[in-house]
Amino acid sequence: MILFFLGIGGIGMSALARYYHRRGDHVSGYDRTPSPLTAELVAEGINVVFDDDPALLPDTVDLVVYTPAVPTETRLFQACVERGITMKKRAQVLGDLTHGHRCIAIAGSHGKTTTTTLVAHLLHSSKVGCSAFLGGISKNYDSNLIIDEQSDYVVVEADEYDRSFLQLHPHIAVITATDPDHLDIYGSHEAMMDAYIQFAAQVDADGMLLFKQGIFRTLDGDEYFEYGDHDHHDHDHHEAHHHTRLATPLSTYTAQGVEADYYAINVRNYGGNLFFDLRTPDGVLFDLELDGAPLVNVENAVAAAAVALRCGVDQFELRHGLKTFAGVRRRFDYRIRTKDLIYIDDYAHHPEEIARTIESVRYLYPGKRIVGIFQPHLYSRTRDLADQFAQVLATLDEIIMLPIYPAREKPILGVTSSMVLRKVDSMSKYLCTPDQALELLPALCPDIVLTLGAGDIDRLVPRIEQLLTSLSD
Repeated sequence: MILFFLGIGGIGMSALARYYHRRGDHVSGYDRTPSPLTAELVAEGINVVFDDDPALLPDTVDLVVYTPAVPTETRLFQACVERGITMKKRAQVLGDLTHGHRCIAIAGSHGKTTTTTLVAHLLHSSKVGCSAFLGGISKNYDSNLIIDEQSDYVVVEADEYDRSFLQLHPHIAVITATDPDHLDIYGSHEAMMDAYIQFAAQVDADGMLLFKQGIFRTLDGDEYFEYGDHDHHDHDHHEAHHHTRLATPLSTYTAQGVEADYYAINVRNYGGNLFFDLRTPDGVLFDLELDGAPLVNVENAVAAAAVALRCGVDQFELRHGLKTFAGVRRRFDYRIRTKDLIYIDDYAHHPEEIARTIESVRYLYPGKRIVGIFQPHLYSRTRDLADQFAQVLATLDEIIMLPIYPAREKPILGVTSSMVLRKVDSMSKYLCTPDQALELLPALCPDIVLTLGAGDIDRLVPRIEQLLTSLSD
């Protein structure tokens, strides 16, 4: 089969491209700009072009896979339409590939990439095994794709953007968070919640739906779901919109809380490693260890462990898997870790994610001065969450703000990085270009440097790493 990918440099798109290429299909694609990921694809033998000239489209194409991030007015997109080539969205292709397999899908407005990658690692490093399409580069496998011909489990990151996750019909689903996001697509938080409920309703009746305790409560504290066997509700109410009865067994998890089915107790930090005990419906597993992990990974590990145990991973495999999990590139990613200086790069681009990253750094390294470099992602998200961004950025000791990364969007009048920065209650704040940020950084004498954001701030990371390394030599 001959496939062409529009937006091949995207994290989800590149995993699909790698899968078909590994399978022996002819794969090529287009992306707007070169990146480390497109360089890796080229090195693996996949042809990538960066000009949207229709002449660069292969003469014969069986399927074009595209992402909503590529504008429909792109000349290559238009050429595919005019030639009548079969075109499918990335989410549709992922849905096709997982059909007929035991799909484990992890959704949520944050936490899903780390949880997906951890579930994949726990299964892959055990007798159970799995294939996986990840939303980040696993540092254990140096890839966003794992293939296991022997296992029927396929672990995937379920993306709520553009309602993509509704293409999936999982055997097991995890929902990590339902904070308002992608309101440019949904219009309201309520509409977004409706999509999550529809996703939950698509889980196999003999499977499992696992979600973080409390994320399906309405503003008045009521629950969206009815709970099968241990129903918390008065049945007179179940006709209401927010009482959706699911055929799938429900389980809840949380980092630390006694009401959930799975939760951590006795969480402690020894020398930058986290230890905790895991309480499950079947008993307690003591002294589980996460190496160099942020505090939020305890919560991700609880969810991943619940899935792994459900799939037949034994407690010895679970211990080994958690301890050997190296994390995900750009997710609390240690770039420098010395006695005098810590540099962590993180994909956090939602206020809640940024808050959790900063909280984890403060927990692991109390009393240290943190300089944060943040690049907002999308004009619409910056507009919708400006006050929340300002509030959370104010918890940094020094704030360096880069211009907004537009991704798929056109500018919105009055929505800029300086608009957010003006709202930040701090005197130590700077608006910079990437080059200016590099010049400013040494003058701020940081103990800890954090880069935050989902745009092209990743191009700045190696330059910051090089700069900080040269200063400490």
